[in-house]
Order: sequence, then structure tokens, then C-alpha cells
Amino acid sequence: MAGVLLESSTVVGQKKDQGFPDFKHKTVEKALWTDKRFNPPWVHSRLAAMVQCQQQGQSTPESSGRAVRIEQLWQEFYSDPSKWWDNRYIKRTPKYPDFKHKNTNEGLWVEDSLNPSWVKEKMAAMAWNQTQSGGGLKSKVLASFGNGDEVCKLCGEGKLKEALHIVELMVEQNTQAPINSYVGLLKGCAKRKALAEGKQVHALIVECGLDLNTFIGNLLVDMYAKCGSMLDARKVFNTMPKHNLFSWTAIISAYANLGEGDEAIDLFQQMQQTGIVPDKVVFVVVLKACGRIAALEQGKSLHAQIIKSGFESDVIVGSALVDMYAKCGCLEHGRQVFNNMHERDVVSWNVMIAGYAQKGLGKEAIDLYEEMKQEDVQPSNVTYVVLLNACASIAALEQGKQLHSRIIKSGFESDVTVGNALVDMYAKCGCLEYGRQVFNNMHERNAVSWTAMIAGYAQQGLGKEALALYEQMKQEGVQPDNVTYVVLLKACASIAALEQGKKLHSHIITNGCELDLIVGSALVDMYAKCGSIEHACQVFNGMHERNVVSWNSMIAGYAQRGLGKEALTLYEQMKEECVQPDDVTYVVLLKACASIPALERGKELHSHIIRSGFEMDTIVCDALVDMYAKCGSIERALQVFNNMHERNVVSWTALIGGYVQQGLGKEALALYEQMKEEGMKPDNTTYVILLKACASVAAMKQGKELHSHIIRSGFESDVIVGSALVDMYAKCGSIEHARQVFNNMHERDVVSWNAMIAGYAQQGLGMEALIFLEQMQMEGTKPNEVTYVSVLSACSQSRLVDEGHQLFDSMCKDPGLTPTMDHYACMVDLLGRAGCLTDAENFINKMPVQPDVVVWMTLLGAARNHGHVEIGRRAFNSVVKLEPENAAAYVLLSNIYAAAPGCMRKQK
Repeated sequence: MAGVLLESSTVVGQKKDQGFPDFKHKTVEKALWTDKRFNPPWVHSRLAAMVQCQQQGQSTPESSGRAVRIEQLWQEFYSDPSKWWDNRYIKRTPKYPDFKHKNTNEGLWVEDSLNPSWVKEKMAAMAWNQTQSGGGLKSKVLASFGNGDEVCKLCGEGKLKEALHIVELMVEQNTQAPINSYVGLLKGCAKRKALAEGKQVHALIVECGLDLNTFIGNLLVDMYAKCGSMLDARKVFNTMPKHNLFSWTAIISAYANLGEGDEAIDLFQQMQQTGIVPDKVVFVVVLKACGRIAALEQGKSLHAQIIKSGFESDVIVGSALVDMYAKCGCLEHGRQVFNNMHERDVVSWNVMIAGYAQKGLGKEAIDLYEEMKQEDVQPSNVTYVVLLNACASIAALEQGKQLHSRIIKSGFESDVTVGNALVDMYAKCGCLEYGRQVFNNMHERNAVSWTAMIAGYAQQGLGKEALALYEQMKQEGVQPDNVTYVVLLKACASIAALEQGKKLHSHIITNGCELDLIVGSALVDMYAKCGSIEHACQVFNGMHERNVVSWNSMIAGYAQRGLGKEALTLYEQMKEECVQPDDVTYVVLLKACASIPALERGKELHSHIIRSGFEMDTIVCDALVDMYAKCGSIERALQVFNNMHERNVVSWTALIGGYVQQGLGKEALALYEQMKEEGMKPDNTTYVILLKACASVAAMKQGKELHSHIIRSGFESDVIVGSALVDMYAKCGSIEHARQVFNNMHERDVVSWNAMIAGYAQQGLGMEALIFLEQMQMEGTKPNEVTYVSVLSACSQSRLVDEGHQLFDSMCKDPGLTPTMDHYACMVDLLGRAGCLTDAENFINKMPVQPDVVVWMTLLGAARNHGHVEIGRRAFNSVVKLEPENAAAYVLLSNIYAAAPGCMRKQK
């Protein structure tokens, strides 16, 4: 087989670097290096033998067999050269053969070292005869491509450069390339989005004077549009001396496909003004444009024209009308057109079913499918994709499984698009096991398949699994697209995986996706949710284009970090840049107001919401109730709540939460009874807030009733609800019930442990709290700042000074934890309760941060309890420096003096 390889050191010339192979296959993209460590051990000995043979003028066994075949092929060539393509003047690389058989595709090279000696003599004689017979050899070669069929064949095979080279040589030789050569080239460039080659073809067309040809002009418009260069497409269209119906269709279709519906509709009107009558193809294209931008009025006007033109009965036009009305949100008109169609094919049914699915009406979509089956219309792969999307939208797992069975019977399971839809449906229905099973069994998987599976994990909060699947995707050589990156960034945000998010950001920059608006917004959101506001700001400020989603992501980032003022300032900047807020913007801003709290700004936003027409939006109203409740204005929250046309579980939960936050536990529980009377079922968040209400008023009886409801509703296994139950029982004084719930929890997080430890602390059971902390660490749960507040409080209650000191020192040594003012106050309380007031004062004086009022008030309280006048006086002075009007400080100091009459007289 050595004859089929080009040796770099002899044929191509000395190779320039080690990266270039020592041997390259002449016909396929394969290469060999002699120094690769993975080479078999016999390679070096065989190479040495081959070199020795060559030096002695001998042949290797492999080359001998190949030489015989080459001699046979040359004999066949000279017996009938017409059966061979002559590529000598069109090939661009030495690996391409000089002559190629038209049927077998076997190749011959003039400079092949295995050629017989007589080949060059006969080649020279053939060249002399061709020259004498008239016309150069190059002209003869080019003449063999004269009908353009070979150029079109090369274009069909994707070999655009080779085809273009042939036409370029024809032009150089003043040989007129046939028009079908240019047609093939333009269609090939459009198909492969080869803009650079398309521009070269355009230049040749201009040089040959074919640019004035309307047919070629139409193809140029289409080529530029499909290559994404609308500027060039429009330029060609504007310079065409004459436009026919196909010219207008090409340019209108280009704008419609790019989503620029307004421009497409405008061009359609211009076309009619020139007197050209639209056909059904143009009507379908313009209907598509209307659907893209939800231009309902223009769509209705088109419908009227279609009726006048007599195309309404056409099944393709009818299907386009149904699709337009569905995408414009007018399903009634779409269904009316659908019902009136004399003939309906699978496409008609698909667009109507898709219309229901896109509006979230999954049940109606599935019902229509049943009607479709009754009319004996055979579903296509698109039908199943649309139906699976409908099942996913309403989490209809059982119907999805039934569809899966029908898909298998219909033979569509191997269809990659259907497979992707199955993965997506199972993932969105919360059945990841089935989704993964379908994914693993797919014979072909593309970026969409991987993205659907990754999105399934991300939606279920399994960010680590989503990122692990991405690594597998890369290993299999599948290139992620923009949607994949958006899903992965959401996965990082869901588990606060900042480092992985940064790595993804690097990949996004490398692949040139950073400028994508949706990807940019997802990056802002990821950094904000991972707590890196600085990086979020950097990405946001570097975006060339920002839409309302980008602004929402950045505003939400500030709001989530408790930076309400910064969020509201950014909103003002958003208005200055004339970006219109949407319902999400208002929801995020109301959360920002609730976080600070900023009641007056919340009222201003309420006015803007009314003017913008979002007052009836349920989600916005829920946010208004929440904002007013958290800002302490229960009356306004109740007013908004009572005025809502539609109330959901979020609305009720927000108002109940407002009552709880204001310490109105009884009122919160009364509202819950009203909620049940109106037939509204609570969710896990509602139960968590209600348990807090019970804890705040020590309502053990109601808490137990809630526990029973939680068990019946299936929320007992929810870790957040379980933690709230532990907290409720502990605060109601029933540490036994709290421990029982805790022990029965299938999953426990740091909040669960904290609730139990806080319960022991409240009961003064310091040693039990310490034992529980040790057990928590042994089970692999890392304590957080809240844990240490609870344990230090427990130590304080039980006078466990040494243990408290050890805990505080341990926390200070942990690089992941930073003591807050609460921890310092706990330590002062611990020392103060134990009567170590001097140690407590020294502790405060050595604090690395400025002590706040709470710390000094804790010391002042301890001084009152132990009758220490001097330390009490110094603590009081520190308090009034920070808060001169602190009445509690004056009361405590007066109590100290009252307990020490001599000191009181001395003061007077």
C-alpha cells in the first residue's frame, strides 16, 4: 500500500515542522508519523528494510504489487483517455490525482515514483499531438467541462472550491462557462452558507455580464440571504434592472426567515404597487412573516386578499393561515379556518395542534390528535414532536408514555427529532430515568439531544449532573450551541457553581457566542445568582446590545443580594435608555423594595404598574401583596389582595407571610382557614410560613393539625417543610416531637440541624446542643454561621464558657466562615452570664471590627444583672455614642444605680 502514500520528504518537499506528517494518503485525509509512540513495534524495522530496498534499487513487496496495478491503469488510460478526467490544470493540492477514472474513481499521478519509465515519454508525445491538432492542452482540459455538468456535480458533493476553480480557469481562457455552472455554484454556496465563495462567484458573474440576468439575480439574492448577508442581498435586489414574481418572493422570504416581518410585509405591499399579482407561495411567505411578529391585523388583511384571489381552498395556504392565527394568539380564528378547510393534510393538523401546545393548552392539543386519528390521517414525525411538547407543557406523563408506545409502533423512535422531544417530555414531566433511557438508546444524538437532557437535570435542580453530562458531551465531540450554554449557565446558577460558570464563560468566548444577547443575559444571571455582582456588572456593561431580559437579570442580581437601592438606581438608568419594562421587571423591582424595605418607592412602582396595564397580571399582583406586607403595610397588601380577579396559592401565601412577619400569627392562621374555605390548596411554601405562625404564638395544637395536613398532602418528605416542623415543635417547647420529626427525615440539610440545635438552645440544653453539633459534623454536614449562633447561645444559657470559647476559636480558624456581630454578641453574653464581665469588656475591646449597639447593650445588660457599676457606665457611654436616643440603655443604667444606692448618691 506504500504507493498510495505521499512521502513528505521526497514528493512534497522537506516538511517544515514536526507537526506535518511524514506520509499522507493521496486520496483520503489520513496521515502517518514515524516517531509516534503509539506506532506498532514492527514499524521501524519495516521502514529500515524499505529504505534499504530503495537504496539498492529494489522494490518492497507492497510497492511491487502496487506498481503492477499502476502500470495496468496507465495502459487503460492510453487505450481510451476519454474515460478519464484530466485534473492537471484544476487541482490545487498534490494529493489530488492528475487523472481520475470517471466510473471507478481510481487515480493516477504523473510524478508517482512507481510509474513505469515509458509513462513520461508517452505523456510528452500526447501533449505534442494535442498541441499540433490545435488549441493548448489547458483548453482541451477545460473543454471537457464545457457543459457544466461536472461543476454542478462537484457543487452537489460540497466541493465548492474545486468547482469555482474550474469556472475561474474558463474565464481566464476566455471560455464562456455555461449558465448552469453558476446556478450550481450559487445553490451550493447557499446550501452550505459559504459567503466567501459566494462573493467570488458574484464577481465572476459580473465579469461575464450575467449580473443583468433576472434568473441569476434571483439566485444571488437567495444565496446572500441564506448566507446571512442581507445587506448584499438587498443591494443585489435594488440593482436588478427587472423584478419578476420570483425576485420579490426571494427577498420577501429572506426577511421573513430572519424574523424581520415588518420589512417583509412592507416589501409585499411594494410588490403589489408595481402591479405584480401575488401567487400562493408569496401569500404563504407573508403569512409566515405576520406570524413571526404577531401582526394580527396585517394577517387578517392578507386573509381577505387570499379569499379574493381564490387561494383559500388551497391546503398549503389554509395551513399557513391556521399557523399565522395560532402564532398571533388568535386560536379561535385559526380553528375556524381549520374547520372550514375542504381538504386537510397532516401539515394542517400539525399546525393546529401546535397552536394549542404553544398556548399551553396541552389537553386541547391531545384531544385534537384523537380527532385526527378518527379521520384516518397518519401522523408524521412533526405531529409526534408537537404532541410531546404539549404533554411536556402540562406535565401529562401518562399521555406521554402512550405516545411513546405509538411512536415505537410507527417506527419513528429512531428519528433524532422525535427522540429529542421524548427526552424533553420525560425531563419536563420530572421522569429523568425514562428520559435518560431514551437518550442512551438514541442511535444518533445531536446538540439538541444533549441540551434537552442537560436541561432536564438543570430543571430538577441537579446542577452537578447537568455539568457532568456536559463533560461527556465534549468527550464525544459534540459542539454545544447557544441554547446549550444558556441551559448550562442556569445549572451553574442553581447550585452557585461560580468556578464552573467562569470556565463556561471562557468556552463561550472561545466559540464566539459571547455577543449573543440571550447568552449574555444568562451570563449576567449566573454571576448574579452565584453572588459575583462584580462579574455580572462587567458582562452587563460589556454587552453591545441589551434587551429587557438583560436589564431584568442585572436588576434581579442586585435585589437577590439585598442591594435594593442599586436595583432601583439601575431601573432609572433602564428608563433613560428607553427600554420598556415588562411584568418580570416590575416583579423584580417590587422584591427589591421589599428587601430594603422601601414603601414609598413601592407605591411609585404601583402607580407605574397601573399605567402600564399590568395591574391585572396575577404574578405582578402577588409581588405587590408581598412588597406591601414586607414593608409593614398590611392594609395595602390586603387591599391589593381583595381587588385581584384571580388569586392563586402564591397570592394567599404572600399575605399570610405578611401577617407572620408582622407578628400577627393568629391572623395568619385565620387567613389560612379562609384559604381552605375557598378551595385553595396550600403548597410547601404555605406550610412553612404557617408553621412559623404557629411557632410565633406557640400554637402547638394548630401546629399538630398542620402536621397531619402536611402528611396527607405528601409534603412531609420535603426537607424545607421538615425543617420548619422541627423548628415549630422546638419553639412550642416540645423538643421530643421535634426530635421525632428530625429522626424521621429522609434528607437533612444544614437548616434541619440548625433548627434542632436552636431548639436545644431555647430549652437551655447546652450539652445536648454540643452533642448534636458533633453528630452533625460526623454525618458530613458543615456548620454555617447560623449554626454557631445557636450553639453559642446554648453554651451561654448553660454557662459553658470553655466550650463556647473553643467553638468561637474553631469558627475563626475556618476559612469558609467569618464571625458576624451576632457571634460577637453571643460571646459577650456567654461571658457576661458567667459573671466574667472584665473578660467580656476585654473581648469587645479586642474585636477586629467596630462593635455595634447590640454588643454594648449585651454587656450593659450583664452589668445590670451582676451589679457592676463601672463596666455598666462604660457600656452605657458606648451605646449613647452610637444611639443617643436609646431609651433602653437609660433604663438599664438606672436599674444599675438603683441596685447600688451609694453609687446613685455619688452620681448626684
